[in-house]
Amino acid sequence: MSGHSHWSGIKYKKAANDAKRGKVWSKVARLIIVAAKKGGGDPSANLSLRYAIDKAKAANMPKDTIEKAVKKGTGELEGQAFEENLYEGYGPGGVAIMIEALTDNRSRTAPEIKKIFERRGGSLGTSGCVNWMFKKKGLITVNRSDADEDELMEIALSAGAEDMTTDSDIFEITCDPSGYEGLKNALEEKEIIMQIAEISMIPENNVAVGDKDTARKILGLMEDFEDHEDVQNVYSNFDIPDEIIAEIQ
Repeated sequence: MSGHSHWSGIKYKKAANDAKRGKVWSKVARLIIVAAKKGGGDPSANLSLRYAIDKAKAANMPKDTIEKAVKKGTGELEGQAFEENLYEGYGPGGVAIMIEALTDNRSRTAPEIKKIFERRGGSLGTSGCVNWMFKKKGLITVNRSDADEDELMEIALSAGAEDMTTDSDIFEITCDPSGYEGLKNALEEKEIIMQIAEISMIPENNVAVGDKDTARKILGLMEDFEDHEDVQNVYSNFDIPDEIIAEIQ
């Protein structure tokens, strides 16, 4: 299974874990603060803020907590200043890894990200070393049990989707970022349950991982990054067969 869809699935399951909810809320709050600071506090006029609020709602963040984060971003309430940083590098097996972070202390975050890479057998690279391998896309996945394939394809293509692929468990739909909102709305109108709905970085080519030990190290590295408080998103181009995933999870 390809890295972008499989890792997104694992990440969403982690986010649903009550024990980690506080950490998830903290990360999404940062996202809201930065989006509101950049584009204002009105989600109808600020698409980035709308996406951030959607993430907050998906994580069951209380309404008043969302509103406080928006006000911190617009300056109505006092709050920390966060900056966006992109880290790029390589994981076990030579897979490309890209990390989006929001930090209030770049001098702290960069060495911590470097240490995580090295601890799991990877290496932090220079700016631009892997981001050329990825393209920004809208990504939506639907469980095969929740939709008829022909019907879903017709709805998706009519709503502007670029591609729809399938595996044993899910349908994966991709689109241009500008068409994401319309595609998501079209599926919601048809009451189709979406497992994942996000703007993501999709690799143009995947790296096949056939070794169980390498696969375990890659997933361990991805989890370590996700557990870091400053990390918002982690993307990779690994392609791990379902049977190996089943053995190591």
